[in-house]
Amino acid sequence: MNEIAIGVEALTEPQVLAVARHDAQVRLNDEARKAIVASRDVVEALAGDPEPHYGISTGFGALATRQIAPDDRTALQRSLIRSHAAGSGPEVEREVVRALMVLRLSTLATGRTGVRLQTAETYAAMLNAGITPVVYEFGSLGCSGDLAPLAHCALAAMGEGTVRAGGQVLPAADALAAAGITPVVLREKEGLALTNGVDGMLGMLTLATGDLALLFRTADLAAAMSVEAQLGTDAVFAADLQALRPHPGQADSAANLRALLAGSAIMASHRSPQCTRVQDAYSLRCSPQVHGAGRDTLAHARLVRDRELASAVDNPVVTLDGRVESNGNFHGAPVAYVLDFLAIAAADLASVAERRTDRFLDRARNHGLPAFLADDPGVDSGYMIAQYTQAALVSELKRLAVPASVDSIPSSAMQEDHVSMGWSAARKLRRAVDALTQVLAIEILTAARALDLRSPLTPAPATAAARDALRQQVAGPGPDRYLAPDIAATVELVRSGRLVAAAEAVCGPLH
Repeated sequence: MNEIAIGVEALTEPQVLAVARHDAQVRLNDEARKAIVASRDVVEALAGDPEPHYGISTGFGALATRQIAPDDRTALQRSLIRSHAAGSGPEVEREVVRALMVLRLSTLATGRTGVRLQTAETYAAMLNAGITPVVYEFGSLGCSGDLAPLAHCALAAMGEGTVRAGGQVLPAADALAAAGITPVVLREKEGLALTNGVDGMLGMLTLATGDLALLFRTADLAAAMSVEAQLGTDAVFAADLQALRPHPGQADSAANLRALLAGSAIMASHRSPQCTRVQDAYSLRCSPQVHGAGRDTLAHARLVRDRELASAVDNPVVTLDGRVESNGNFHGAPVAYVLDFLAIAAADLASVAERRTDRFLDRARNHGLPAFLADDPGVDSGYMIAQYTQAALVSELKRLAVPASVDSIPSSAMQEDHVSMGWSAARKLRRAVDALTQVLAIEILTAARALDLRSPLTPAPATAAARDALRQQVAGPGPDRYLAPDIAATVELVRSGRLVAAAEAVCGPLH
C-alpha cells in the first residue's frame, strides 16, 4: 500500500501498519473533506451563540464552568495544547506516533469532531513528509483518552515543540518550514478534537495484533520442531480428538502442528510396538490447547480493535443532526482490557515454550541427546545459558502480565475520577511482544540443533525448511561459540517472518 485514502469509514489493520511502519502516504478523500467542512459549519454557528458550549466557548475539564470570550478563544486552544503537552520519560517509538497520528486523522475525517479542513490536512502533510512529533512514555492515563501524547502531536502541528525528521531531532517550526507546511492556528473546539481520543493505545493494539498473528504461527512452528526432536507423537493432534473440545484457536493450532509434522522420518522412527512412551509431557501434548487459548484471545482483541477503528471518539462530538454533545466515549476501558488480556496470553505462550526448551537440555528427559546439546559436555556448555536467558524473559513476561486496567488514579480535581490506564497497558504489551519474540527464537534455535543431532533421521519437510532457513544465518552443532549473535540472528528471522514463510512454502499457509 503506497497510498491510503482516508474517508469516513474505518481504517483496517493493514492500512494502519502501512502508514506506521512503511511510510505509506495518506490523503483525505472527497467524502471525508465534505464531512469535515459540514461539521465545522456547526461549530462556527455555535461559536457565536451566547449560550456556553463545552470546548467551543468554555474552559476544559474541571474548568468547564468558565465561559471564554471570543477574543480569548485562540489563546484558549493554544494554552490547552501547551499545557497538555506534559509528557516525560523515554521517547516513544516512531511507529507508535505515526499510528497515533493516522488514527486521529481518521477520526477527524468522520466529520464528528468539528475541526477545520486545514487542520486535518496539516496532519496528513506531516505524515507524508515523515515529520514525527516527539512523544514521551508517561503522560496518559487513558482518559480523557491519550491526552499528553496527542497534545505533543498537536503542538508540533502548531509549529512548537520538537519532532524527528530525516533522522534528526529538530524544532517543529524548522521541520514544518522545510516541508512547506504552514503551522495551524487552532480555533474553537480544535484543541479538544486533537487530544480527546484513545489513538495511542489503539495504535499500539493494532501494531500488537499484527505482530501476534505471526507469533502464534511461529509458536506452532517452534512446538512442532520441539515435539519432533524430542521424539514426541503427533497422534494427540488428530482432528477428531481436538473436535471434542471445539475451541476455534485450538483447532487451528492442531491443524498447523499436523501440517508441519507431516512426513517426518524422525517421528516415523518411533511409531512401533517397541516404543514404551505412553504420553508426552504437557508442554508438548497440550501445545494446541495453550496456543489455541491465546489465539482465541487475539480474536477477541481484534474484534474490539475493529470496533474502535470504526469509532469517532471525541468530546464533545458533532452529531449527524448537527448537535454538539458531551459524552464519555473517550474512556479507554474497552481497549485497556484487551491489551491486558494479550499480555497474559503472551506470558503463557512464552512459559510453555520455555518448558519445551528446557526438556532438550536435560539428559534425563531429552531421549538420547547430549547434555545441554553440547558438543563435548563438560568442556562445552552448549545451550545451558540460552535457557537462562529464556527463563529471565519469561519471568519478565509474568510481571508484564499484571493488568494495568485495574488501576485508576483520579485527576483533574476529581472531575476525571476513574481512568483506564490503557496507555500503560499498551506500553507493557509492546515489551511483552518483544520478549515473546525472543523466547520463541531461543526455542527454535534449540530445537533446530536437536533436529540436527537426530541425524541420520530426517525431520518433516516443513520443519526441515525452517531449520535450513535458520542455518543460512546460524551454524549448526559444534563446539561452543559466542552465542549472543546466534540468538540475535534467530530473533530477527522470527520477527521478519522468514522462518514461518520457509515452512509455509512447503506445507502451505498456516492458520
